[in-house]
Amino acid sequence: MIHVIATITCTPGNRAKFLAEFHRVVPLVLQEDGCVVYGPTVDQSQPLTITTPKRSNVVVVVEQWRDIPALQAHLVAPHMKTYREKVTGLVDNIAVQVLEPA
Repeated sequence: MIHVIATITCTPGNRAKFLAEFHRVVPLVLQEDGCVVYGPTVDQSQPLTITTPKRSNVVVVVEQWRDIPALQAHLVAPHMKTYREKVTGLVDNIAVQVLEPA
């Protein structure tokens, strides 16, 4: 099992548009062979002092995949190519971490 954390910084004012496109592709990704978990998250307002300040332009995608080959297949899936084309201009930066259980 591998875990992927993708932190996506949206261009100013475009997070809602980005999420609309992202939610369209989620059901297709969840049907991919080897996908265990795939979904967007956003910062929650809360009173804890241990967290970073709420980011209004950031989406963090939490993923779990069976293995690296499943993740590699996901990256070249036709629906992901279409998704990337649709979010062009809505995304400023993407940082991806691929993790394994310790």
